Amino acid sequence: MTLIPDSLRAQLLANGAVSDETDHWPVVKFFNPTGAATWLLTELAADGDTLFGLCDLGFGCPELGYVSLREIAGIRVGFGLRIERDRHFKAGYPLSVYAEAARRHGAITEADHLLREADAALNHTKSLER
Repeated sequence: MTLIPDSLRAQLLANGAVSDETDHWPVVKFFNPTGAATWLLTELAADGDTLFGLCDLGFGCPELGYVSLREIAGIRVGFGLRIERDRHFKAGYPLSVYAEAARRHGAITEADHLLREADAALNHTKSLER
């Protein structure tokens, strides 16, 4: 499987080209199928390799930062598997909400009640429609 298909790559590049700080919605979710590592990514730099987003290696301290697409694609996990893209992921909140929920709970979560709680703490108004 291609980690980032052309349609998602275009959105990531567009987000990465924005010159001001924007609270983008995650475009893609990667995960380790045999472990706890998860990445919610919002931007791709013009170099085609540098991604930005919320990174959680499963040690209880998720953080916002930059990662290399080439390095993620090169990771081999147990049973000969690789890092995968969640083809069913659809963001319901901007990245700041996922980051706040992860900070509060020690891991990236998609639990709606935890995301609503984080959204309220940030004084956002949730919108399922972008």
